[in-house]
Amino acid sequence: MVLVVVAASAIDVLTALAGSEWRADAFELTQPPPGWVDFCAQQPSECAGPTTVPGELAISWGAWMDLVWINTWVNQTIKPLTDIEHWGVVDRWSYPDDGYGDCEDYVLLKQRMLIQSGWPREALLVTVVRNEKDEGHAVLTVTTDKGDYILDNENKNILLWSETRYQFVKRQSQADPNVWVSLSNQQRAIATVTSR
Repeated sequence: MVLVVVAASAIDVLTALAGSEWRADAFELTQPPPGWVDFCAQQPSECAGPTTVPGELAISWGAWMDLVWINTWVNQTIKPLTDIEHWGVVDRWSYPDDGYGDCEDYVLLKQRMLIQSGWPREALLVTVVRNEKDEGHAVLTVTTDKGDYILDNENKNILLWSETRYQFVKRQSQADPNVWVSLSNQQRAIATVTSR
């Protein structure tokens, strides 16, 4: 019941924002995070695929409900565990198939589930941000005709990127998941994420 109420109020916001430009601007090509490179080396089929033409995903009520359901399910089902505790290494990107993971693992699972539900890969972008403590963190950016929305394991709500308190560092290109683009021309941040 709470999920439906939250989704209903969020879709009202989406309608009000129709036609607005609520996008995180990409500035230049940059290096992918080392964790992404290692993930692709371990699971090349997950990173392979043709380049695509970026486009806007028209977000409908049903699509919004998919986002809400998957974000909620993953956030409630996966238990947080740092890579040091889980794997004995500082940074390892993987699917949380054993029920444990850190931020990038939540992101990878959300991305995979949305793609399996029929969402286009070019609308689901793994993104590296800096949080309020200036720590690295990973979120999933969903690009739509209503703006760029953030799915985050640290926030149950799906927010426009501009409503978060994050500094956006880099994300996957819409055209190719293995090409990354810088989202800020401010001071460069280290391209790893913490366990959050």
